[in-house]
Amino acid sequence: MTQLQEAQRHELITNAKQVITDELQAIQLLTKRLDNQFIDACQAILNCKGRVIIAGMGKSGHIGHKIAATLASTGTPAFFVHPSEALHGDLGMITDQDVVIPISNSGSTEELVTLCSVVKRQGTKLIAMTGKPDSLLAKLAHFHLNIGVEKEACPHDLAPTSSTTATLVMGDALAVSLLKARAFTPEDFARSHPAGRLGKRLSILVSDLMHSGDEMPRALPEETLERAILVMTGKQLGATLVIDSEQNLLSVFTDGDLRRAFESGIDLKRSSLAEVIDEGCFRILDSSLAIDALTQMQTKKITVLPVVDHNNAPVGIIHMHDLLKAGIV
Repeated sequence: MTQLQEAQRHELITNAKQVITDELQAIQLLTKRLDNQFIDACQAILNCKGRVIIAGMGKSGHIGHKIAATLASTGTPAFFVHPSEALHGDLGMITDQDVVIPISNSGSTEELVTLCSVVKRQGTKLIAMTGKPDSLLAKLAHFHLNIGVEKEACPHDLAPTSSTTATLVMGDALAVSLLKARAFTPEDFARSHPAGRLGKRLSILVSDLMHSGDEMPRALPEETLERAILVMTGKQLGATLVIDSEQNLLSVFTDGDLRRAFESGIDLKRSSLAEVIDEGCFRILDSSLAIDALTQMQTKKITVLPVVDHNNAPVGIIHMHDLLKAGIV
């Protein structure tokens, strides 16, 4: 394996810093180009009764996939269509109710020009993202977003680098601006990301994870500590709810409480739960988010929480392990 010389190692870092500097400058140029065209483009998308369709060839197509995904996950229904596929049958996916965003740094990509010429005739709105305001695509579109850069980060000014970065950032600017205009909330985001960690945190309820019915450990206050141990062992939650005959939640008895009782020398076979528990305990509503249960457990430094309904009647128990298994933590 060839080992780089010290000068070569230093040059790698120097080159990398130059790329980042060049791309930062390209992004900064975008802020000066945001004008009424951007506002009108946002308005067209907000008024759109169909879908936003992104199209692009080559590297622009790769960036287009990402922009479409970002739009779709932030409240703007969108998908990507490959221009060549569109011209060979997929054009039927585009209607006059849609908005098409063709992406081309040159603004003259043949497949995109043909695609946009066809869909414009059927009444579809066009928002071109190009690096050339005088290009054919820019003139063909109803609105134009200038993503031009002074130079690519590639030393030969050939490989799409700064230009693709600028395109991606413009797409993010569009998506986030629309997100805020729609008053899109974290809860809305969670609905389109139900399997993600954020989605779980904002959608899973305590009632989805709690142990209820026969799974809920419970004991009467007059029962012995020995009986409580059997209940705790059987349910394997390290705790039992203490509930009176009228179904009032009195307390929760944990394995920590058991250790302290044992260390005090109390007779486990003769002593009742009523002798060792402190009445009153933390609790959480079954309709609460599971993340709220986690917050309370972390704040109170506990591992189990009794769960009650809106009438304050005990309906279950939730353990920190349940939150771990569900990916809430």
